[in-house]
Amino acid sequence: MSDQAGSAGATRHEPEYVLGTGRDELERLGHQHRLWSDAAHEAWLRAGIGAGARVLDAGCGPGYAAFDLAQLVTGSGSVVGVDESAGFVGYLNEQASRRGLGNLRGIAGDAQRLGAALAQGGQAEPFDAVWTRWVLCFVPDPEAVVAGMGACLRAGGRLVVHDYFNYRSMAMAPRTRSWERVVEATMASWRSRGGDPDVMGRVPALCHKHGLRVRHMRVIQRMARWGEPMWHWPDQWWRTFAPKLVAMGFLAQAECDELIGDLDEARRTPGSFLVPPPVYEMIAEKP
Repeated sequence: MSDQAGSAGATRHEPEYVLGTGRDELERLGHQHRLWSDAAHEAWLRAGIGAGARVLDAGCGPGYAAFDLAQLVTGSGSVVGVDESAGFVGYLNEQASRRGLGNLRGIAGDAQRLGAALAQGGQAEPFDAVWTRWVLCFVPDPEAVVAGMGACLRAGGRLVVHDYFNYRSMAMAPRTRSWERVVEATMASWRSRGGDPDVMGRVPALCHKHGLRVRHMRVIQRMARWGEPMWHWPDQWWRTFAPKLVAMGFLAQAECDELIGDLDEARRTPGSFLVPPPVYEMIAEKP
């Protein structure tokens, strides 16, 4: 469950995202943003992002959040997206052109080296706000990302973060062995590549270390019953990602099949519900 996963335009020469680089993931990310866009907009408004603001989307993926930000800041503002995937950046720039968003552009670069990416993209002016969602949990060096985001903010600028902590708490009710097993396999797969599914437990201290003052924190917890839109977020996630866990060797095929069967059964079981992982929101300010 991430904004940063791969795109239909990705090539074999691109960095390999743990979540894959196929069309299925691009479509899943679009659906994911629609389900979480209300929380994103609330955070942006809480951080004071509005008309005329200059905003950086760090680890922007294919740009679903960036498209909304470009409209929020209006033509008097601007949005720059940075992502390691050239395919993602190409998709963002193509869509920005098609949607008439002349105030939005994407730059290919590593979020762990934001300064270099922005310099290479000709972006020298500091930002009023930086937004990042489901990026820190996947990178090997989240501190470098936090330091880079802080460095490119103007004095008084705001950093807005949505990411995971207590990922293990996501659940299916009634509980099933397959769900608990696949959650553990997912966490292991992220950690094997340097990620941290509980990264938000570290982020406030990293902000303090790099001169940012945490002004706001909250947890966003969702749940869903069959037929509700939020149900399809974890349901689609597992149907897409569990087979990839099998291919990577973190899950047995029988365990994957058991999970899919349990998801199908949950649809038919009155009273069943799904609890996605909680999303932690943090807003920090540069003095």
